[in-house]
Amino acid sequence: MSRIDLADGPDVGMAWHFGRPLAEQRSMDEGSAAVELASREVFTISGDQRLRWLHTLTTQALDSLLPGEGADALVLSPTGQITHGFGLVDDGAVAWCWSEPGDREPLLAWLESMKFWTPVEIEARDDLHLWWLGREVSLPTAAVVQRPGAIAGGSWAILPARSGISEPTLAAVNEVGQWAYEAIRIAEGVPRIGLDTDAKTLPNELGLFGTALDKGCYPGQETVARVQTLGRPPRRLVRLLFDGDLPSPGATISLNDRVIGRVGTLAQHYELGPVGLGLVKRSTPVDATLVVEGIAAAQEALVDPEVGEHFRPKL
Repeated sequence: MSRIDLADGPDVGMAWHFGRPLAEQRSMDEGSAAVELASREVFTISGDQRLRWLHTLTTQALDSLLPGEGADALVLSPTGQITHGFGLVDDGAVAWCWSEPGDREPLLAWLESMKFWTPVEIEARDDLHLWWLGREVSLPTAAVVQRPGAIAGGSWAILPARSGISEPTLAAVNEVGQWAYEAIRIAEGVPRIGLDTDAKTLPNELGLFGTALDKGCYPGQETVARVQTLGRPPRRLVRLLFDGDLPSPGATISLNDRVIGRVGTLAQHYELGPVGLGLVKRSTPVDATLVVEGIAAAQEALVDPEVGEHFRPKL
């Protein structure tokens, strides 16, 4: 395989593709591929009270997870803005977690500050990597833990970090690159916290991604509940389909020469063409054609502008 690595960006050093980027996307949709997401930063939380403790600190209902179950969760500021996001799967004794690149250190510092007398242990695990596995891919024997429910009907798995691509436990895996993963993720409308969000983002603007409404108090809950009750979140997540080239990440989105939002992550999709995710003002008409760096962009509404709930099933 002809491996091309990313030279910059949050996933620098990861495989961008292996010579057939569009075919790699198709194999992801077919469930026959696997992606190493080694830029994600793995950590563990152990202790009998770990899930109840996380339940009280995050947006997600975690206290009733069974072994093998997991979720995506957010940490909010006292006024409801997203400060951190992470995924996890619990094995009955340990919560195996992963964060976006560069976010683990501040997230763990915050979690440590919130332990007080709770008997939990938090540990960064650079010896482990996160993988996405297609639904037709057998779990490698070296896997530490696995959780179904990832994009494209696949699953998340945590495996020991490897020294080479031909290690016995991975030799038979149809590995594809970050390009394929990003394109499929964007097409499904799943945001990356910190890349598709900014310091002002509320969970309601993401369609309550990683957020459970039927749980007790947590930092920022009052804002989430108020916006949910009253409706009309300030902004909403959209999927953008560009007419021609891809713009720059972070570029402004305009309507009638007025800035109404910003672009997050972008990719060339094997069927949809140039696609991206963006946050736009709630009042933006859902059928309006937008402009980004001079490129026309049709939008697909992912979040109900009046209610703030996702149009699609939440992962």
